[in-house]
Amino acid sequence: MAEVSRNVPPQLSRMSTTSYFPTIPRGVPKAAISYSQSVNEAPYTALMGVIVDGRYPERHAVTPRCRVRKQVGGTNRWRLPDSLGSDLLGSRQAIKSINMPYNSNMINIITAENPQSSLHLEADRPYVFHQVVDRPVTVSQVPSTASSKLGLGLLSRESTVLVRAPSRLRGPTPSTSGPIRKFIPANARPATPKDIFLYHSKKSQSFIGPDVVLKCLGMDWELHRPYLQKSEVLSQLLKQAGEPHMQKYYRNPASETLDTYIKKNNVYSNEYKDISNRLSMVEGDDEGPKKLDHPAHTSEKRISSVTMIKLDIKDPLITKTAMAVALGNLYHDELDVDLEDVANVLAASSQIGYKALQNGCARLMLNNISYKTVCRYHHACTKYQQEEVVKACERWLELNLLPELSNQIYLREISMELLQKILKSNRLYVPNEYTVYRTLSYWLFLQLNSSIQLMPSHSTVLSYFNSLPKTGSFLERDDGQIYGPLFSAVRLQGVTDTNQIRDMQLMNILPQSQLIDLLTQHYHALQGGGDMSALKHFNTGAIRQGFIIDEEPHYHSEVLSIHGFHFELKAARNAIGQLSIYMQRLKPGDPILSFRQCERHTFSIRTDREVRYCIMVQDSGDDLKTTGIVSQKFGLGEKVGKSEILQLDKIRTPLYISFSLLFPAS
Repeated sequence: MAEVSRNVPPQLSRMSTTSYFPTIPRGVPKAAISYSQSVNEAPYTALMGVIVDGRYPERHAVTPRCRVRKQVGGTNRWRLPDSLGSDLLGSRQAIKSINMPYNSNMINIITAENPQSSLHLEADRPYVFHQVVDRPVTVSQVPSTASSKLGLGLLSRESTVLVRAPSRLRGPTPSTSGPIRKFIPANARPATPKDIFLYHSKKSQSFIGPDVVLKCLGMDWELHRPYLQKSEVLSQLLKQAGEPHMQKYYRNPASETLDTYIKKNNVYSNEYKDISNRLSMVEGDDEGPKKLDHPAHTSEKRISSVTMIKLDIKDPLITKTAMAVALGNLYHDELDVDLEDVANVLAASSQIGYKALQNGCARLMLNNISYKTVCRYHHACTKYQQEEVVKACERWLELNLLPELSNQIYLREISMELLQKILKSNRLYVPNEYTVYRTLSYWLFLQLNSSIQLMPSHSTVLSYFNSLPKTGSFLERDDGQIYGPLFSAVRLQGVTDTNQIRDMQLMNILPQSQLIDLLTQHYHALQGGGDMSALKHFNTGAIRQGFIIDEEPHYHSEVLSIHGFHFELKAARNAIGQLSIYMQRLKPGDPILSFRQCERHTFSIRTDREVRYCIMVQDSGDDLKTTGIVSQKFGLGEKVGKSEILQLDKIRTPLYISFSLLFPAS
C-alpha cells in the first residue's frame, strides 16, 4: 500500500481526503441598509407615535453614508421617522404611503372606457362600438413584452383570446345571444363525456360487458339492457331492434387494458387520464373510414351479443356532456347532477324519456333559481313542459327583474317575448318608472353588442346610443322597429326628473314625438292642478314606485313627488308588532323633504286632491296583499292626508312594497 501511495500525485491525494466548499458571500453591512429600512418603516412609526401611545419615534442618525432627505411637495410619501404631532399634511402623506394601490389589471379595467374610445368621429357612417382591436372586451390587456420576457405562454394565449375576441369567441347574433362563456386554463384537461359516463356507470358495480350500443350525438354509448328499462324511449327502441346477435364492435387494445385497470383499482390515477384519451367511444360521423365492425379495430375479446340502437337528436340544448350525465343516472337511483348542467340534463332526460330524472332536475331547479340561472331554466322548462318551474321563474322575474337582474350581465339571456310578458304583468315590482326604461336600454345594448362580457356603465350605454346616426330615433329604424312593443310598456308619464328626461333625449331611442307628448302632459298637469286627463285606465297608466324590505322592518320612508304633490310612502311597526304600510300627503317645508325639494320643486296649495291609488305587498312566494284600487281625497291636514293602512301580522322578508297612483280629473 505504501508503494501505491507514492505513485499518486499529491493533488489527487489531497482531493480524495478533503471536500471543497464555495466561499460564503459577505453580507450587506447593516449601516448600508439601515437607512432604507428606516424609510420604509417611517410611516408606520410616525403614525404609531400619534395614534397609539404618543411616543417620539427614534430618528435615524445622520452619517456620511446617508443623509435624511428633506420633504418635497404635497404628494411625496412620508420619509421622516419623526412624530407627526399636529402635522395634517404629514399625516395625509403617511396614510397615503401605506395604502395598498390598485394592481395593474384593475387599473386597466377601470380606465378601459375612456372618452377617446367613445367619440364618433365619422358623422356619415353608423357608429360601431369599439370591442375588437382598440378596446378590451372583458379583461385588461397583457403586454406582449411581458409574455415574451417571462416566457408565459398561458398569458399570451389569454391575452389573444379575451382581448382580440376572435370569431370563435364572439357572441352570436343579437336574436340568439348565448350563455355567458367561461374561461378554462389551457393546461387543464376538462372531463370528456366518456369520463363522465364512466363515473356514473361505475356506481352500479357491474363488471358484465355491455350488451347494448346506443348511437347518438356522434358517439357510441355502451349500455346494459336491465338499466335501460327506466327510459321509455330507449326501452321502446330495444323492443323494435329485435333479438341481439353476435357481432364485433370497435375496441382497441388500450381500452381493453383500461377495463382491467378499472376492475383492479378503486381510485383512478394520472395514468388513467392519459389512457382515457384513447377510449373506445368514437366521436365523429358513422360514415367515417373505420366503423365499429372494422377488422382493423376488432378484438376477439369484444365479440359478444350486442344490440345496436340509434337515436337522432337535433336539439342544441342537448350536449354530449348532458347525455353522458342522463345515461349515467340510469345506473343509480339517487340524483347526481351538477347545477351548471341541470338545464341541459333536463333536455337530455326528456329526449330519452327518463321521468325520474326529469322530476329530479325540476326539483333541483326550483330550489336554485337566481339571476344566473333563471333565463336558462325558463327556456329549457318551457320547451319540455315543466310548468311548475316555468311559473316559478316568471314569478322570480316579476319581483327581481328590475332590482337585481337589470344590474347583471345575465340580462342578455332573457328573450324578447319573456321580457315583454314580465313588463306587462300586474304583479311586476317597479322601484320607479325610469328603472323600466333603463333596464330596456341596457338589454337592447347587450343584444346589439353580444361580445360584451361585463355589465356596461351608464355612460357607456348613453355614449353608444348617442353616437348612432341622427336621421331618426332607433325605434324608427328598420332594425329597431321590432323592439317597439317592449318600450311601449314604459309608463313615460312617471318620469318627471329633468336629468332622466335629458338622458332619454340624448339616447334617441324613443321617437321625438313621444318625448314631446311626455313634456306636454307634464305641462298640462302642472297647469291643471295635477289632473292626468290623458290617462283613463288605472292598470296601464298609474305611476308606480316602491321599495324592498329585506331585513327586520322597523321603519322605512320614501318620497313620491308628482305634479306639485308630494307623498310619503311609509312602512313602520306599531306598538303590537304589526307592520303598517300607508302613504300620506306632505306639506311644504315638511322635515322629511330635502332642501332641494323644498327650495326648487313645485308645490300645489290645493286643499284637497282626489287620488286613485293601490298599495300592494308581495313576498318571495305567492303571498299577495293589496288594498285594491281606492279613490280618496287627500288634504293637507293630518287626519285627511293619510291613506288606507295596510297591516301585516306575519312578516316574511324580503317584502316587495309597491305604490301606484293616478290623478283623475277633478
